[in-house]
Amino acid sequence: MSLTIYPAIDMRGGNCVRLLQGDYDQETIYGNSPFDMAKSFAADGADWIHMVDLDGAKDGKRVNDRFVIEAANKLDVKIQIGGGIRSEEDIVHYLENGVDRVIIGSIAVSNPEFAIEMIKKYGGKIAVGIDAKNGYVATHGWLDTSELKAVDLGKRFAEADAETFIFTDIATDGTLAGPNIAAVCEMAKVTEKNVIASGGVSSLADLKAIAKNGISGAIVGKALYENRFTLKEALELAVV
Repeated sequence: MSLTIYPAIDMRGGNCVRLLQGDYDQETIYGNSPFDMAKSFAADGADWIHMVDLDGAKDGKRVNDRFVIEAANKLDVKIQIGGGIRSEEDIVHYLENGVDRVIIGSIAVSNPEFAIEMIKKYGGKIAVGIDAKNGYVATHGWLDTSELKAVDLGKRFAEADAETFIFTDIATDGTLAGPNIAAVCEMAKVTEKNVIASGGVSSLADLKAIAKNGISGAIVGKALYENRFTLKEALELAVV
């Protein structure tokens, strides 16, 4: 079993928060310092940390980037960031300041030609974030749902040489109800690339199920904040 665990830090208003199914009106605050949260994850042995600028996703511009860059520069851990990335300037801003991977989401739907150009230019430093609601792609902080099927978007970018996909099933996100493994597996089958599962992980058994199906990584958020298991336990399981 080899599964990369990505502890998640979702940022809104400078706080560490979790939303229920992407609903900005259903927010729980778990801390007031994204850097301190990242520092604790790094101390527990994380290789990667997944950070999301929720304000940026909603507003279409970088808002909480200073916390991301602080973590990238001061901690011995790899950082991937999503939310509010709409231009090459945004991508360069993060990569030149120590961030290891930048996630493009909404822009991949609204301007796929630009997204493909960025994938070809920056290679593995770009991940495609695909957030699905009932199988269809959701954008702009999950406030809008497109008419594009998630698997069709995944296939298009896989053919454009994207190496990493982050697939979120919105119905499970923040619910601790278990991940939509079937949907994640379908994305992995269609793309034949590295797919990171996001949404719904509630137990170590969920992580085992994800790994058993050949998925390369799992993002874990609320389960850690609600003490369902520790990051150390998840990391130990991932390398067994």
